[in-house]
Amino acid sequence: MSAPASRATPRLADLAAQAQVSEATASRVLNGCAGVAHATRQRVLAALDVLGYERPVRLRRRSAGLVGLVLPELTNPIFPAFAQIIEQSLAGHGYTPVLCTQMPGGSTEDELVEQLEERGVTGIVFLSGLHADTGADPARYLRLRDRGVPYVLINGHRPDIPAPSVSPDDGAAARMAVDHLATLGHTRIGLAVGPARYVPSRRKAAGFTAALTDRFGLPPADAERRVRHTLFTVEGGHAAADALLDDGCTGLVCGSDLMALGAVRAARARGLPVPGAVSVVGFDDSPLIAFTDPPLTTVRQPVQAMAAAAVDTLIEEMRGHPVRHTEFVFQPELVVRGSTGAVRG
Repeated sequence: MSAPASRATPRLADLAAQAQVSEATASRVLNGCAGVAHATRQRVLAALDVLGYERPVRLRRRSAGLVGLVLPELTNPIFPAFAQIIEQSLAGHGYTPVLCTQMPGGSTEDELVEQLEERGVTGIVFLSGLHADTGADPARYLRLRDRGVPYVLINGHRPDIPAPSVSPDDGAAARMAVDHLATLGHTRIGLAVGPARYVPSRRKAAGFTAALTDRFGLPPADAERRVRHTLFTVEGGHAAADALLDDGCTGLVCGSDLMALGAVRAARARGLPVPGAVSVVGFDDSPLIAFTDPPLTTVRQPVQAMAAAAVDTLIEEMRGHPVRHTEFVFQPELVVRGSTGAVRG
């Protein structure tokens, strides 16, 4: 069935109202006329999209090239959050993003990269990939650089990989969480975090143990015993929380929001209310995490700033302007909600 004619040709009155411009301005944009500010032009184009009209052929921008975005998975909501901003940013610069996601039993990161190269991508963004695994061979990235494909790494800086990288300050995030719980009167605090071979896990653990030593004078060896390495999943958080609760911890710092939800589940399974008996802090501030029960206190990863910086850096490289191969570190932010409270006397 063909679409109604009213959907094929935009009504100027509707378009102007949606974009909050005059009908004359809307008409100038539709006809590709000069003399319209870039921001105004983008607003009218966005209004076309919102109202469900196809853009006239003359307004469809030719792609400046394909850019691959390689993710480990999409079940953790922080990854789609990154992907959305990265894709929007790339599209805003004229590039066409190609989303590649690893799935259990599916393509590996190396296979995805090979497929991207076959498509002739201009560059690649790696998010929490093998670069974050200290046990992974960095040679794969060296080969990619030798073949002239620029790339940028997010979450997992490796000094032996010659590329710019973007990271949150994981150590500072752990310190923020410990300081928050300590201010609430918690003295027995534990950390549930991902496998020790991953750079973000190591950094969070280092920041956490240093905070326990600074705050409570705990010897480093004793502080390290408050760390439980597990999987970055709800189930992993549950298992780690069980061990930490057995050790008498009343405050739990978690390496991701999903792990924190598992920690809440572990406490409740023992009849321990959150935050009445146990306080839990997550990491990421994933979408919808403010609406959990209880709303989760978490350390917000600066996704918007990190994603924008990664795209800007990659674009400079793709345009032949070398960027220093260093790490750009962004500061996280503590967001206090209902999963933390004063220690129960």
